[in-house]
Amino acid sequence: MIGLPSGTRVWLVAGHTDMRKGFDGLAAVVQTALAENPFDGHVFVFRGRRGDIVKLLWFDGQGLMLLAKRLERGRFVWPQAVDGRVALTAAQLSMLLEGIDWRMPTRTNSPQLAA
Repeated sequence: MIGLPSGTRVWLVAGHTDMRKGFDGLAAVVQTALAENPFDGHVFVFRGRRGDIVKLLWFDGQGLMLLAKRLERGRFVWPQAVDGRVALTAAQLSMLLEGIDWRMPTRTNSPQLAA
């Protein structure tokens, strides 16, 4: 994962997005559907209809970056809302990109008391 500068907001775009869209199409979605500026340095995350592909749009100060990830097995966890946005932390974004349910992560091991 690319390290994001501190203060960078991560926005999950609710609903599904046409994954044929590129830089300009996704930037237009950010401007019209979210009323945000895609050049503010925030990360915008979009998911396709099937749920196995996500695209991230991010302006790093010099230009727009478009990153895509496809899961070979499983689906990306997404909110039920059909429109709007959800704010994520950088840690939640990392979990999302790993295919982990970022909404309610659970520990795989519970600490044990010393005997």
